[in-house]
Amino acid sequence: MNGIFESVNHFFEFIVPIADFLWDFPTNFQWYANIPILGKFTFAILLLVGSGIYLTFKTGFVQCTKFKKGIQILVTKRTVETGVSPLTAFLLSSAMRIGPGNIMGVTGAISVGGPGALFWMWMAAFFGMCTAFSEAVLAQIYKEKVGNEFVGGLPFYGKKICGDKRWVGILLSWIFIVYALFSVPGQTFHMFTALGSVADTMAGATFDRQSTVYYVIAFLLILTVAATVLGGLKRVTSVTDLMVPIMAVIYTAVILVIILINFNLIPYFLKAVFVGAFKPDALFGGAFGVALAQGVKRGLMSNEAGQGTITMAAAVSENEHPCEQGFVQAIGVFLDTMIICSMTGFLVIMAHVWSGDSGVVWESIKDAKLTVYLASVQHLVPGVAMDSMVKMILSVCYALFAFTTLVGLILFAEIAGNFITKSKKFIMGIRLIGALFFVPFGVLTVLAGLELGNLWYISDFVNIMVVYANVPILLLGQGIVFKVLDHYNRTNGARFISEDIGIETEYWRKEPEKIKNQYTQIKEEKNITI
Repeated sequence: MNGIFESVNHFFEFIVPIADFLWDFPTNFQWYANIPILGKFTFAILLLVGSGIYLTFKTGFVQCTKFKKGIQILVTKRTVETGVSPLTAFLLSSAMRIGPGNIMGVTGAISVGGPGALFWMWMAAFFGMCTAFSEAVLAQIYKEKVGNEFVGGLPFYGKKICGDKRWVGILLSWIFIVYALFSVPGQTFHMFTALGSVADTMAGATFDRQSTVYYVIAFLLILTVAATVLGGLKRVTSVTDLMVPIMAVIYTAVILVIILINFNLIPYFLKAVFVGAFKPDALFGGAFGVALAQGVKRGLMSNEAGQGTITMAAAVSENEHPCEQGFVQAIGVFLDTMIICSMTGFLVIMAHVWSGDSGVVWESIKDAKLTVYLASVQHLVPGVAMDSMVKMILSVCYALFAFTTLVGLILFAEIAGNFITKSKKFIMGIRLIGALFFVPFGVLTVLAGLELGNLWYISDFVNIMVVYANVPILLLGQGIVFKVLDHYNRTNGARFISEDIGIETEYWRKEPEKIKNQYTQIKEEKNITI
């Protein structure tokens, strides 16, 4: 069995240099890398941040002016006839955003760039909120109705914006399906890491990967994922509706308690973040550009603004106006980075285990993100009695983060597949492949003691391809976004009809039932056959 896994790993070796080149371009050229500050930024990061800044100014800082409206939309109870409510769509997208990256990514950014990286993460998220608004608006405009559900997202609006060419949508659909499904084994690994930590803590011993405990975890994981995703959109959203608020509230509550216990360290935290943003500690290289680059990169990779990976969730919501879901998705970026990621940042920075005060040898753990995170927690929790309890609670939250991301990936692959064909057999095939092939594959690699780094590079490779595809399409479609926002402002959010701004869409047309009634009325009045 190990031989088969190793063969698969070796087969994908060719992906590694390609993925690295695309993510690092053009910093992998010395002439560019030598440019002060700018040389620290890859083209992908400049594209994402640049588009966010541009769209922010063009929309009049919509992420600020419509923030309150977004909250109102979320808290307003609605009865929906098709699709799901704006709140449910928000929680579904949060299931993808709030993942292991909220812990690992933030810890990694601070470990490499210092405390100042958190400041730049906030900056990237602020402009990313407008990018998320824009792509959500496009997802809403070009969504399509399938039965009593909506489908849409990058493949759907990509096709329309690129000259209504179907092959563009098909290509984008396959890129996203490959990205989503090949990301599943990695999330499976994260779940094992978290649940294994819980089991070890409860037993006071370390379990081997071949132990009965790991096989039980494997069985339950495959069973719960299959039971969730095979039920389709409604079942997945019912799970995320329940789990996302629970995991977010528990995680935030625990962190807030730890912060209150260490209240005296808050001035240190604020000073470290704001001073470190412009004058990083020599321990982290002392380079302003490193802190800035790490914060921007990790922030964007965590909240996924501009990557097009959350547009499927934005499309499934029933709204009176496309802008409504745009306001909501902007808040999703705020929740992910400004709140959840900041919670992790509080812990890691307040503990500052790199200083040596904690008794931890920094050089020996700085590359192990989860170790740095748990060491920070342990340092801040008073005494030793609460260490195990807090570790277990945060490990469970970490597992929930991974689980909701995992089921979200499979669901979004299904939604993307709807562009290729709406055949029920094809859609069920995507669910089965995700739940009963890629999840078990990830399980088996864990049980075999392998991590298959080359295989995970596929998700990195396809992720950067999605970025390079989505942002240019987003910029091409910016005029539509601006017109839709202008329509919202002029009409105060009245029912949107796409013809009002000069475009044709499948859903946002004059309601078919009203047209039918008009024809019926004409027939009755003139007594003619239509």
